[in-house]
Amino acid sequence: MQKISLAEAFSSFDDTWSPKVAGAVNDMEVKLAKFEGEFVWHHHEHEDELFLVLRGRLRMRLREGDIVVEPGEFLIVPRGTEHCPVAEPNCEVLLLEPATTVNTGNVRNERTVTDLGRIEHS
Repeated sequence: MQKISLAEAFSSFDDTWSPKVAGAVNDMEVKLAKFEGEFVWHHHEHEDELFLVLRGRLRMRLREGDIVVEPGEFLIVPRGTEHCPVAEPNCEVLLLEPATTVNTGNVRNERTVTDLGRIEHS
């Protein structure tokens, strides 16, 4: 067992829209990501996603209207729901999602991350 410092983990990387695996719970991964600006519209056919905002503000664009998520709040995006995360202007987010989840869901482009980095814990 090992405790994780979120501040240290987030200070260990600078890239945006590229989640890093910080731990695992059963078949789920705890991922940390820095978001900046707008991402891409996409959905996940088989996976729900939890977005916990730790710093900054996240606007989750949905076809039926936007939801703003402030620090200390989280949003669960159900599988099959088309969404587009937008950081205003940037934010730090903890994601809880199945290990099989691809960050861009049904879309493949230059922002698709297939080999997630791992946070090294001291």
